[in-house]
Amino acid sequence: MRIAVYCSAKDAIPEEYLALGDVTGAWIGANGHTLVYGGATGGLMSRVSDAAKAAGAHVIGVIPPRIKAAGRMASNCDYLIEVANMSERKQRMRDEADVIVCLPGSYGTLDEMMDATSSAIVGEHHKKTVVLNYNGFYEPLKAQIAHMKALGFIPTPEHYSPVFVDTTEELFEILKS
Repeated sequence: MRIAVYCSAKDAIPEEYLALGDVTGAWIGANGHTLVYGGATGGLMSRVSDAAKAAGAHVIGVIPPRIKAAGRMASNCDYLIEVANMSERKQRMRDEADVIVCLPGSYGTLDEMMDATSSAIVGEHHKKTVVLNYNGFYEPLKAQIAHMKALGFIPTPEHYSPVFVDTTEELFEILKS
């Protein structure tokens, strides 16, 4: 299975969040899966890709020129796909993946998560998006989603929505199914 992982590229975050990359990447590799990720260095991105590679995963990176020019291109990819810009990167990562996993992150991670969700809503794909809500990281987002539902901006029942889990164990159980 090809697993796209969206996550932070920041190094200056708490170690417990960085360690999620180690655990997730190791699981991907140990279970014979392929990692699809942003092809850049730093933070959870490096930790996921390094752990996946060390555990035997095939690693596919998708990188735009601005990140490459900034000297942030990863060297551990088995296959590196160069794309024109960040918008194309999101689509290519989504296209390459069978399932999407969102670890903690910032604007880019939220952008990728919302892109995967909105594109699924309009029928561009039928891939599951699983969000790791580690230590309640995404509770404010879940509250915003509930608020939008309460006001009728998001229909109920939804045809597609991300699946939120609180632990890596729950994440891996979903990925196994």
